[in-house]
Amino acid sequence: MITDHHVSKKIFMFNIGFLTLVKREIWRFMSLYKQTLLPSLISSGLYIMVFGQSLGSRIGTIKESSYIDYIIPGLAMMAVINHSFQNSSSSMMQSKFLRFIEDILVTPLSGLELSTGYIVGGLVRGVLNGILVLALGWLLTGFTISSWWLTLLYLIVVSWGFSAIGVIVGIFAESWDHIAVFTNFIFMPLIFLGGVFYSIDMLPPFWRGISQFNPLYWMINGMRYATLGIYDTSPLLSLLISVAIAVIFTITASFMFSKGYKIKT
Repeated sequence: MITDHHVSKKIFMFNIGFLTLVKREIWRFMSLYKQTLLPSLISSGLYIMVFGQSLGSRIGTIKESSYIDYIIPGLAMMAVINHSFQNSSSSMMQSKFLRFIEDILVTPLSGLELSTGYIVGGLVRGVLNGILVLALGWLLTGFTISSWWLTLLYLIVVSWGFSAIGVIVGIFAESWDHIAVFTNFIFMPLIFLGGVFYSIDMLPPFWRGISQFNPLYWMINGMRYATLGIYDTSPLLSLLISVAIAVIFTITASFMFSKGYKIKT
């Protein structure tokens, strides 16, 4: 007979296991901060100086915002997407390569808890990188944020979504090259075509319509609205698309963990 004491003890064990996994994932990237946090600062600083300073004087303002300020939300979103994905995908690949994924799978944790543990690690890394880029923008240009709570919401939702995608790609990947190919040939083109350095209003009608099929465009558009209060298309739709992506890929990652797809031998 299962008593309330046994149930509460089991839940407590699950919580301890989940928190331990989350702590491991966060400590994993924090101990390598020179590789996981500093690169986004350096690359974003270069983008701000090269693109912002050289092109800003020629382009002028976009939607009453200086060009240098206009690109900062996109740079923050680029850092969030890249680092949240890299954290969870590389962690999954490492656990498979070193063959300690079996030890994690035998713990009394559900597929949802296991996938969420990996996702939260990528979430924290993505959010930290996004905040660092925004802070760098403030230091270099005096960049100010229109809505802090909405900005934080976008950082969390987008980072969660791409961390979940990273878990899925990490499960499917059979080598480190598979993760690199996904990053270089899918994410990077979508990011640069998503309006990081320009407004889609500057494009011809045909390409403007094509851009709206790019999910990363909606995330960048939403982040720009949260930080600067300006937008190309519906901010509400941007938020809904971002949340939908996070929910769909979280459910997918949890299902794959529950079934042990490509991770159970």
